Amino acid sequence: MSTIDYRDHITIEADKRGGQPCIRGMRITVYDVLSYLASDMSIEEILDDFPDLTREDIRACLAFAADRERKLFVATA
Repeated sequence: MSTIDYRDHITIEADKRGGQPCIRGMRITVYDVLSYLASDMSIEEILDDFPDLTREDIRACLAFAADRERKLFVATA
């Protein structure tokens, strides 16, 4: 299994979406993508609805969330 470097896909800009992590400077947030996946949308459905996104962008959102969770766990241990 190859790991994606989410830093190539996820950007944080103070003046865009309140500083939330976004995908490649767009106004689509990591939270948006994770919410779509959690609501049972398939990757293909998300890509159809948002043609500017790539499969790698979605994988980057998952990698970002996993890294954030790992750091949260370490910080509270």
